[in-house]
Amino acid sequence: METSAIDRVRASEFASETTYLNTSACGLLPRSAADAVKALVEDNATGRRQGAGDHATVVAARDAFARLVGVGPGRVAVGGSVASHVGLVAASLPPGAEVLAPTGEFSSVVSPFAVRGDLRTRYVPLDGLADAVRPGTALVAFSAVQSSDGRVAALDAIRAAAAAHGARTLLDASQSAGWLPLDAGAYDYTVTGGFKFLMCPRGTSFLTVTEEAQETLPVLFPGMAAAEDAWGSVYGPVERLAAEARRFDEPVSFLSYHGAERSLELLAEVGVDAVQAHATALAARFRAGLASIGHEAVPGASAIVAVPGLGGREPDLAAAGVVVSARAGNLRAAFHLYNTEADVDRALDVLAG
Repeated sequence: METSAIDRVRASEFASETTYLNTSACGLLPRSAADAVKALVEDNATGRRQGAGDHATVVAARDAFARLVGVGPGRVAVGGSVASHVGLVAASLPPGAEVLAPTGEFSSVVSPFAVRGDLRTRYVPLDGLADAVRPGTALVAFSAVQSSDGRVAALDAIRAAAAAHGARTLLDASQSAGWLPLDAGAYDYTVTGGFKFLMCPRGTSFLTVTEEAQETLPVLFPGMAAAEDAWGSVYGPVERLAAEARRFDEPVSFLSYHGAERSLELLAEVGVDAVQAHATALAARFRAGLASIGHEAVPGASAIVAVPGLGGREPDLAAAGVVVSARAGNLRAAFHLYNTEADVDRALDVLAG
């Protein structure tokens, strides 16, 4: 019997000691990514390395992410958090601009707009987001997949509505990149935390910006990494910023990016389409199993399954070695390439008592 890429990767790269269904909170690190981080730690501890890490790993991670989401690397900025990327976008808006977002959207996606105090923020239910775009809406900010319950946004309809009213779009792909195919070029901005379905160490994040939108973003934290000639800009003010999205780079954690390079290579080897098919099949099995024991999950075809009102069972599952999350009263389980049907059945067995 032929072994699939997912089976090979699962066998060689993952050895979870639990039934791990919590990728929506934090993805498992592949062995090769963990080894890369450990190697850099040891180099830094023993003085074998000149400097804290290798800039080439940042370049490689940027390139790998760009390929994954279908844009050129010139559209990708790197950093350490989604909130800092969204903060750049928030800083670019004029006073009084309207930002439209779903009710209950993840804090990092909406807080940078809310705290400014001079923007008009408007919240509507996710399923009404496209219809709520109106003349005067400057930006629609939303997640492709909701953190609290795994619902997938009506991406095509929202993009079409924004285009019809001249609004820009900011998509958070933190709960989708890695299992749901993404065309980042279809949005003015995308932001992605790398430590979930991309399986990177925490402290890895990516911002994509169209060439047009790059002209409107401020450069808030330029260091040598944001310069066109980085090593020629070590001392004194940066004289010439990078011509592409790299001018929006944050100084990064090398430990995170040494691991991220390996994780993104691994994901490319398997392919997002294959991960989507695998993860959503497991999620469908879990939804069906939940129904058979009297629990109704949020409907859909997401790799993330939420069961309203069942969040209180999270401690019981944890005690049995099944790792999930409780979010907004929901029990939330997330399925990824390292999960199996046995993981699904184990969680159902615990829930069934």
